[in-house]
Amino acid sequence: MAIEAPFTPEHQMFRRNLRNYVEKELAPHALEWDEAGIFPREVFTGMAEIGALGINYPEEVGGSNGDYWYVVVLAEELVHSRNSGVNMGLLVQSQMATPIINEIGTPEQKKEFLIPALAGEKIAALGISEPDAGSDVANLKTTARRVGDEYVINGAKMWITNGTRADFITLAVRTGEPGYGGISLVTFPTDVKGYSVSKKLQKVGNLASDTALLFFEDCKIPARYLLGEENQGFYHVMTNFQGERLVAAVGAVSGMQQLVEESLRYGNERGAFGKPLIKYQVWKHKFVEHLTAIEAARWLTYRACDLMNRKEPAVKEISMAKLFAGDLIQKVVYDCQQFHGGMGYVVETPVARAFRDARLLTIGGGTSEIMKEIIAKLVPGF
Repeated sequence: MAIEAPFTPEHQMFRRNLRNYVEKELAPHALEWDEAGIFPREVFTGMAEIGALGINYPEEVGGSNGDYWYVVVLAEELVHSRNSGVNMGLLVQSQMATPIINEIGTPEQKKEFLIPALAGEKIAALGISEPDAGSDVANLKTTARRVGDEYVINGAKMWITNGTRADFITLAVRTGEPGYGGISLVTFPTDVKGYSVSKKLQKVGNLASDTALLFFEDCKIPARYLLGEENQGFYHVMTNFQGERLVAAVGAVSGMQQLVEESLRYGNERGAFGKPLIKYQVWKHKFVEHLTAIEAARWLTYRACDLMNRKEPAVKEISMAKLFAGDLIQKVVYDCQQFHGGMGYVVETPVARAFRDARLLTIGGGTSEIMKEIIAKLVPGF
């Protein structure tokens, strides 16, 4: 079945407005925010004001009621910020920490957490990974023990984006027996006694994204903060992973396209031994191969986006898209950096930062190896 990306005039209007905001308000600060290791809270409110945080949420919670192709536009255009850390923080806010609240949250939970998050007034984090349980969600150890009308939470969370300053965390906890059947989800306000940010993690890339190790020591929250049913959280975590992985694939494809286009411009301006660098056959052929592979990655990813938009099963397709795009960008960014020579090794050059930041795409949201395991389970014959 042929798949076309159905970008309407309304989608393209959102794209233009978002590109204008990203290029004017975010991109000029890319290096500054990397050096600071964080970006201003005002970026969340600014993105909310142009409708970007709630683009695919219902109007009753402050959204625009857009379809999933608006999320695709969001992920594609954020790459023009020149700052993967900023993009990560914004996508966690919009597409990772809040969808579960929209899906299974009570009206009261939506009013207290979701609506202010989509307005950029509260910063959200997603608390799933732990020091000993990254992709292996079924073995998470952070506990929530029911005592009367409260849950008492103990444990630790690791690699938490927005973690140093989150106002609340969509938190995965163990409320039952070991294994996937004992996991629940809660909304956790970070002003609770016993909660602490142990340290801000110093990462290789995505520097403007504050990432933290968190501790919970006898933290008490109202039982009404339980999301959905007790011991039924694993399914919602797995569903949420699909959105996280798909926006990663979309962003990777858009980022690769940007890298190649910039390299072609650079190659026409930079001369070597009497002619433009891009005129050498070795580079022409290499970039042609990359453009062909990027186009394949785009349509593999759009196929998964189409299924997501129609709310049809897409675990295999999403896993394939993330695997393919995440692995491909490692090759593309390597050659783009090599093509830039010494300039590609200077952090002021976007390709140098892309080389550093792209490494996360085979690790975060489930490693490439995990993607292969998922795909193998869904394909007959393995």
